[in-house]
Amino acid sequence: MEIFMIISNMIIPVVILGVVCFGVSRRVQVYDAFIEGANSGFHIVVKIMPTMVALMIAVGILRASGFLDMLASQLGRMTDYIGFPGELVPLTVVKMFSSSAATGLLLDIFKEFGTDTYIGLVASISMSCTETIFYTMSVYFMTAKVTKTRFTLAGALIATFAGLAASVVLAAGMMG
Repeated sequence: MEIFMIISNMIIPVVILGVVCFGVSRRVQVYDAFIEGANSGFHIVVKIMPTMVALMIAVGILRASGFLDMLASQLGRMTDYIGFPGELVPLTVVKMFSSSAATGLLLDIFKEFGTDTYIGLVASISMSCTETIFYTMSVYFMTAKVTKTRFTLAGALIATFAGLAASVVLAAGMMG
């Protein structure tokens, strides 16, 4: 276990050093390229800020209105039959919009049910196996000026449901 701690502590510095050495070997002005990239990143953040604020407000309204609790009680009856706890429906819905808001819900779940319970394990694994679909689509498509999304949403939803199914299977296996 100690070797993994050493490796994990060294990964980022080694990658940064490797990038700098590679750039120097290619005769790239590494600092100037870094500043140019940081400037470009700052402009992207300014462009996507309204979208991020709107998503955060929408999630806050859904939580405060009680809609997520109502949705959990309605959909939870169906999801319990397939092994997915109804208590995790709000977490799943919110995760599609905002990872940080979902993390807040995850902490609430941990406080109520514990981290080593079936619900806690499914919640933890599903947070790792799913993506913030609508946030990612809105931010990246807006930044890249994508107008024809084709099957992106359908594919992302299928991948999310596959991740949720995997979380149920893995948690059940861990509970033994």
